[in-house]
Amino acid sequence: MLCLALDNRTIMEKERKMDNREFSKQLEQRARTFAVRIIRLSTELPNTSEGRVIRNQITKAGTSVGANYREANRARSRADFNNKIKICESEASETQYWLQVIVEADLLPWERIKPEYTESSELLAIFTSIGKAGKSENTKRGE
Repeated sequence: MLCLALDNRTIMEKERKMDNREFSKQLEQRARTFAVRIIRLSTELPNTSEGRVIRNQITKAGTSVGANYREANRARSRADFNNKIKICESEASETQYWLQVIVEADLLPWERIKPEYTESSELLAIFTSIGKAGKSENTKRGE
């Protein structure tokens, strides 16, 4: 019976790791798709000095989300992973900021940026959740 219990636990751990790997893979793809959407949106901004500044800022922030998540998945330590997840949170939040500026400055209508704003909100929530899970794990370990 003990052998069966150990086998079941091992199977469950393998399934959880596979689920985590699949989740990570899907989230990495989602963040990359988001980056492409932000790049495409940025090309619609006016070619004024203000438009170019905002284009540069939103492109940096929006593409950084996925790049940092990719790096988090290749982190050398739990602390490195948590740090990169915090950067993902920060960049998703900054992207939201620039999207709000675009609308408030009447550079693009809300209807145009709404899908990207919604996606940045969802990514921010996901990375915040991952960050909180990492924090509670560190607390349990006494780190």
